[in-house]
Parts: sequence; C-alpha cells; structure tokens
Amino acid sequence: MARLLVHVEGQTEEEFVNSVVAPHLYEVGFTSVSARLVGAARSRKRRGGICGWPTARYEIFKHLSGDFGTYSTTIVDFYALPAGDEDGWPGRNTCGHLSVALKAKHVEQSMKADLTAQHTTNISSRFVPYVAMHEFEALLFSHPERMASAFGRPDLTPRFQEIRDGYETPEHINDSPVTAPSKRILTIIPGYQKILYGNIAAIDVTLETMRENCLGFDRWLSSLEAIP
Repeated sequence: MARLLVHVEGQTEEEFVNSVVAPHLYEVGFTSVSARLVGAARSRKRRGGICGWPTARYEIFKHLSGDFGTYSTTIVDFYALPAGDEDGWPGRNTCGHLSVALKAKHVEQSMKADLTAQHTTNISSRFVPYVAMHEFEALLFSHPERMASAFGRPDLTPRFQEIRDGYETPEHINDSPVTAPSKRILTIIPGYQKILYGNIAAIDVTLETMRENCLGFDRWLSSLEAIP
C-alpha cells in the first residue's frame, strides 16, 4: 500500500505529476500519488521562486513523520535552488566542479544526508529526492517533432530540433536565466503557457521517450518503481 507525496516548486510540475507521472506509478503499484507546492506562499522570497531548504526540509519531515506508510520525493529545478548560507539547499554551492549529471545527484544525496542528520534514518529512508537540472520543459526536448506538434506548430520542429542538437541530452539545455528551456520556447512561441501547453506536450512526447533521453529523470523513476 505505497503512497507518495511529490513536493514540487510550481504549478507546471504539479500538473505534470497529476497527468503524466501519477498514472504510471499507479500501474506499478502505488495506491496514492499526489503533488504539493513546497513552501507556503509567505515563505517565498519572490513570487514564483522556491523556498529555502529549511522550510522544505520541515515540510518533508512533517509529512513522513505523520504517516509511516508514505514516501516523499521532490521535483525542483537545480538552477533555481537558493545557494546561500541561510536558505541554501544542501550541496548546491559545492558542486560547481561536477558534470551536469553529477551536480543533480550530488544535491539529491546532500538533501537526503541532511534530512538524516536533522531527524532519523527511518524518516530519510522513505525520502527519494529528485533534482531536475534545467526546468520541466527540458524533458519536452526529448522529441522535438512531437513537442512542436503538441503545440499546434509542427512547422517549428526544425527550430526545436536545432536547440536539442546543441546539447548532449535534454537535461543539459540551459546557459542562463534567459535561455532556460521555457524561455527558449517563449522566444519561439510568445504565447506559450507553461501549465497547459507544457503538459499537453509532455503527454505526447511520452514518459518512455523522456526516460530514454534523460538519464537523471529515468534514474529517479526507477527508484520510485522499486518501492511498491
């Protein structure tokens, strides 16, 4: 009777869990999968930003300690995580020398270690963190043709493909806050609405294709599939 709560940083990720991730996890044996925005609105330093780690850690601890039959995970964007001393997420400011793939893994391991240090091993054993390198939209570039078609603009396939071809994997796509995956889409499609169109595209791209192209994302789902 495995249950899962996914702590997410925004409504786009919340809808992604509900419409794409949850149906798959139900198939592998989870009995409940839900998403919750991490950090109360008053704890966020800016609209749309993610809260500091102490707030997130408390929410994760509260959830796991209140229900010993449940598991907890995250979907947060590495690029946007606070790195300061007060609100910084574990490992965020100590992984600059690592490769893209290892940066996310380093932060995930640091989050789990910090939860263990602050609380108990029994709690942290049910915590399976996931840090996405550069936004949810990076996953959509796993299949530029389906992505463009889902947006109702199949003619834009070459432009999306050009972006994808410039990086080792979709998880590598980003250079700065103005060239994050969602910003690249907005440049091409000014009317792009993240929550609606992004998740329609995610369904068309398919979970399987995302996993084939995004190893960090696949590693996370594989860890969850091993739970039930």
